[in-house]
Amino acid sequence: METIGWGILATGKIAHTFARDLALVPGARLAAVGSRRAESAQAFAQEYGAAAAHGSYEELVSDPAVDVVYIATPHALHLDNARLAFEAGKHVLCEKPLTLDVAAAEEMVRLAHRHDRFLMEAMWTACHPVIRALQKRIRSGEFGTPRHLHAELGFRVDAPPEGRMFNPELGASALLDMGIYPLIVAHLLLGPAERLTATGDLSERGIDLDIAITGRYPGGALATMTASMTSYSSRACEIATDRGRIRFDDFHHPDRAVFTPYRPGRGSWAVEPGEPVVVDGGEPVLGRGYGNEIAEVGRCLREGLRESPLVPHEQTLALLRQMDDLRAQVGVSFPV
Repeated sequence: METIGWGILATGKIAHTFARDLALVPGARLAAVGSRRAESAQAFAQEYGAAAAHGSYEELVSDPAVDVVYIATPHALHLDNARLAFEAGKHVLCEKPLTLDVAAAEEMVRLAHRHDRFLMEAMWTACHPVIRALQKRIRSGEFGTPRHLHAELGFRVDAPPEGRMFNPELGASALLDMGIYPLIVAHLLLGPAERLTATGDLSERGIDLDIAITGRYPGGALATMTASMTSYSSRACEIATDRGRIRFDDFHHPDRAVFTPYRPGRGSWAVEPGEPVVVDGGEPVLGRGYGNEIAEVGRCLREGLRESPLVPHEQTLALLRQMDDLRAQVGVSFPV
């Protein structure tokens, strides 16, 4: 597969970001786009140079030029969309979270196995060069033993009540939209959570607008994480170790992480030559980072893999189990 043909299913905001990054990835081309409205597909195809525009998802997945489908619809629609793609013989990259709950995600994984197709959640954070480099160096012990992680992600959402971000029937949730990022960063850098506890503030329609999470991780490491649809967070992430601290100014789209060691007896955070230590990933970040997950899908398909070692199915299911439990703790459920 010298060049992999991509089909984008749906034309919302995230699809536009994805298409821009797709253009930066060698060996990937936008073969087609599909929308429920032909005019929307045509406008998208013209803007991003897609070879074909389809006025239905069925037409998109039937396009022989499409090797893999990127699903960019609301969470509640992912399983049906993936089923459509698998039945047409297409591989799937599905926007996060994979589904609304772990039961639906397990069904999607079963479908992928049944049809012998590749499936990956679009968890670009796990494919990001800076995150991957930091993960490796933490595991080596270079920066000491992590003892506490704090990560926050939030911004004010101004949208109509029936829009995706506020409609329970479409899976609206600060946890699912924003909270998944602090959870995956903690998972990647600390290991699988042993216990998570949450409190939240709910809308009149019963969705979580704000959520705060505490967690215990392997070796006694602790984490505090927040997600918000009502306020602007710093997007910072810090990890305190027994040797110093690691900081991302913006862990959501990082360009680097910085480790600053603690020097006892030298005025606390005294910096010596060669400090602080900058972790930059050692390879380019493609666009906003979505390009790196696109490249990972391409690598897996060329090697004949059915899941990515960077975003394995079990990791996706583990995060959804966490979010199922956290939603139950704060009293959120979805009509579907």
